[in-house]
Amino acid sequence: MSSRWYPRYFKGNPQLRVFMPNFFMKLVKPEVPQPPNVVHFIVSTEMSKYDIKNYLEKIYKVPVDSVVTYNKMGKTKRSTVGGYIIKDDDYKLAFVTLPKGETFEFPDLFPEEKEAEVKKQQEQLEVLKKEWNQLAKKNQHRKGVPTWLGL
Repeated sequence: MSSRWYPRYFKGNPQLRVFMPNFFMKLVKPEVPQPPNVVHFIVSTEMSKYDIKNYLEKIYKVPVDSVVTYNKMGKTKRSTVGGYIIKDDDYKLAFVTLPKGETFEFPDLFPEEKEAEVKKQQEQLEVLKKEWNQLAKKNQHRKGVPTWLGL
């Protein structure tokens, strides 16, 4: 549910309200390989199959063939400090099937171009570490004095 408070509406005043759905849908990569026209979501527990279908069709204009949902219980575990039991929140999984001919490909969040850039940054970091170690060896006898205070 939403925690938004809106100003009261009076006839003749401009409309100050913005109506947004109180639901959430989180796209998740499935644990088991699925057909190319099936998309896996974690959704709000209050959403029904019809809410999910309408949400995707009306807001994102995605054609939906069918929706299968089921509730999963959150995991229980024992606390390391007090020894009491902690339970994660329950959640609902939704498998949305797109019509034949439609496919969904999970977006590539870490393309190869970015990986090359990360490697370049790691190499720069290694060079900086070597320079720092050389500077630290040079100023070994000056403990507690900052390195920028050179003589």
